[in-house]
Amino acid sequence: MKRFARLEQIRRMDPHRDATEIYRLSLAYEFPWDFTRALELALYRTYAVPAIGRLLAETAELTDRTQKRYDDTALLLDAIVEHGFGSEEATTAIRRINQMHRGYDIDDDDMRYVLCTFVVMPKRWIDAYGWRRMSRHETVASAVHYRTLGRHMGIKDLPETYEEFEACLDAYEATHFAWDEDARRVSDATLDLMASWYPRPLAPVLRTAVLALLDDSLLRAFRYDPPSAATRAWVRRAVRLRGRAVRLLPPRRAPHFARQNREIQGYPNGYRLADLGTRPVPGVRGCPVRHV
Repeated sequence: MKRFARLEQIRRMDPHRDATEIYRLSLAYEFPWDFTRALELALYRTYAVPAIGRLLAETAELTDRTQKRYDDTALLLDAIVEHGFGSEEATTAIRRINQMHRGYDIDDDDMRYVLCTFVVMPKRWIDAYGWRRMSRHETVASAVHYRTLGRHMGIKDLPETYEEFEACLDAYEATHFAWDEDARRVSDATLDLMASWYPRPLAPVLRTAVLALLDDSLLRAFRYDPPSAATRAWVRRAVRLRGRAVRLLPPRRAPHFARQNREIQGYPNGYRLADLGTRPVPGVRGCPVRHV
């Protein structure tokens, strides 16, 4: 198989009718590592919204149970991509997601914003650091896939196109990003989790590397001292060089889903989708966004 054969396959498909299949090919074959990093940062961005960060701190979902929260989120979203919306696995995963959110009075604007991060951040990451840029077919398919997920979650006034998702995300962040002490605790816990996946002596280096990949709006919201310009340039150049090296490799022949990532560490003996996530008591714990 030639390096761009799968991209040619994607371009022969319909990005609306075959949206989830295109998204699966892109995520599991073309950019598995990049999608993992981008979706990690997508969820991380949401903590800079004080309403989200505060509640995560109150429920201790991302301070005391950081690994489990990471695992459950990745595995539930992964099941929908791997098996498709018509599957029993996707039905179970969406049911669990909705059960967790149903315990709270959640504003559609907040839910819509979280969905926007899943659409926008992977494209921005891949275009900057991937072995090739995302094609228009992949971009459209990603927006359609998450618009479909949003409908299953009952979110109203969903963006129609990638450009609308992007505009929604940028406008929301400009209005809502702000400092919050509890949100900073959640951010620190997440950075500690990311560092814990590697040998302990590397933790300070990894923390600095993650901060070097964050944009200024996030650094300001969490009040982190920005890494030096030289550090930022070095880290970002290193990630770009990784993408160029991947471009020289033969195409992946077997899919790689999130459940296969070494970062998923909470279920060494396997798991049932129906058991993932939290069982929220309304107004107490469970959902990452709550409005009273």
